[in-house]
Amino acid sequence: MTKAEILKICKEQDIKFLRLQFTDIFGVNKNVEVPSTQFEKALDGEILFDGSSIEGFARIEESDMLLKPDYKSFRIFPWTNHEGKIGRLICDIMNPDGSPFEGCPRQTLKRVCAKAEKMGYVMQAGPEAEFFLFLHDENGSPTRATHDSAGYFDLAPLDLGEDARREIVNVLNALGFEVEAAHHEVAIGQHEIDFRHAPAVETADNVATFKFVVRKIAQKYNLHATFMPKPVFGINGSGMHVHQSLVKGDKNVFYDPNSSDGLAVIAKQYIAGILKHAKSFVAITNPLINSFKRLVPGYEAPVNIAWSDRNRSPLIRIPAKRGNSTRIEVRVPDPSTNPYLAFAVMLAAGLDGIENKLTPPPAVNKNIFTMSQREKRRLKIEALPPDLNEAIKYLEKSKLMQETLGNHIFNHFIQAKKMEWAMYISQVHQWELDRYLSYY
Repeated sequence: MTKAEILKICKEQDIKFLRLQFTDIFGVNKNVEVPSTQFEKALDGEILFDGSSIEGFARIEESDMLLKPDYKSFRIFPWTNHEGKIGRLICDIMNPDGSPFEGCPRQTLKRVCAKAEKMGYVMQAGPEAEFFLFLHDENGSPTRATHDSAGYFDLAPLDLGEDARREIVNVLNALGFEVEAAHHEVAIGQHEIDFRHAPAVETADNVATFKFVVRKIAQKYNLHATFMPKPVFGINGSGMHVHQSLVKGDKNVFYDPNSSDGLAVIAKQYIAGILKHAKSFVAITNPLINSFKRLVPGYEAPVNIAWSDRNRSPLIRIPAKRGNSTRIEVRVPDPSTNPYLAFAVMLAAGLDGIENKLTPPPAVNKNIFTMSQREKRRLKIEALPPDLNEAIKYLEKSKLMQETLGNHIFNHFIQAKKMEWAMYISQVHQWELDRYLSYY
C-alpha cells in the first residue's frame, strides 16, 4: 500500500484520526494520535514525540524521536466513536536524523530476521495467547473475581465470557487476522484465542494489536482483561506458547520426510540452540516477577529444559503434523512479554544452534512432572531459573543476548528489572504477615 492509497482510503472512509502505534521495551502499547490535517506529515514519518517520557527510551537531552509508519500495517478499527472512524499504523522509532533508534523493539526483531534471511530463512511464528477476564468492583477497579465457573473447552452457561470472546474474534477478523480457534482455558475466567502463523515481524505486530483489542472489547462488557501471567494462586497461569519454524521459499526446512521422526537436521539444531540459551532469554520471554509464579511444578507450565515429540511437560514440544506444518512449540513465554523482543531472542538462539551445528540431547518422552530429581539428573535435565533475579543474572552474562538486543535495550532492560526486584524484596507481603505475625 502506498501513501497515496492510504490517503485516498482515509478520505473515502472519512477517517478522522490516525493512531501511530509502537511499543516500549517492556511491551506496553503506546501511540501518538494525529487528526486528518496531519495525515500527510504522519505518513512521511515526520511526527515527533518525546522519547524521554517513555520508560527505557531516551534521556531528557536527547528526547526527540520520529515515528516511521509501516504502510503494510494500515488498518481501520471496526468501531466508530463520537469523533468518527480511526485508522492505525504501526511504526518504527527513528532518531531525529532519520537513523534507526537502537531502543526500538520492532527494529531489534527486524535485525535478527535480516540475519536469518542472509542464511536463507524466514521465521514463521504462531502464538497461543491466554488471558483472564475479571470483574470490576463498585468503583470500577479491576478485581480477581471471575464471572464464570468454566473449565477447559466448556460452554455457556458455565462460560459467561463467550460473548466477549466472540466479539474479540470478530474484531480481529475485521482487522485482517485469520483466527483459527477461540475457547475457554483450564482456569476459571481464563481464555485463549489462536491466530494463524505469519512471518515474525507481522506476528509480533498482531500480538501487540491483539492485546489492545482484547482489553478494549472486555471493557465494553464491563470486564477487565489481564495478560498478567499468574493473577490467582492455586490455578493455572497464562502462557503464550509460540509455534515456530523456518521456511526457505515455499519449503519448510524443519521437515525431512526421510528422517525417522520427520524432523530435519536444521530443526534439531534450532531446538538445541533454544535449549542452550533458554536460561539466558527467559528474562525476556517471561519478564515479570509474577512470570515465575507461573513457572512452578503442578500447573502445566514448563520448568524443565528439555524437548519432546510426545508430551507437554518439557520446554519444547513437537506437534504431530509434518510436511509444511512441521514446527516446534516453545512453551515457556507468557503474554506479558514484548513480542518483538521475545521472537528476536528465540530466533537468535535457534540460529546460533544452526550456525554452530549444535546437537540437542535425546528427546524426553516421559512425563517430567512426575520424575524424581535423581532421574532428572541422570537424564541431564536442567531447570529454568526460579525467579526473575536469577534470570536477569543469566541474561546479563549472555553475549548472544547482548548482541541480539543491542546495548541500549540490553542495559535499560536489566537496570529496570534489577530495580523492580529490589522493590519487590523490600516489601512485606501478605503471605509473611499470615505466616509470621502471630507466631513469632
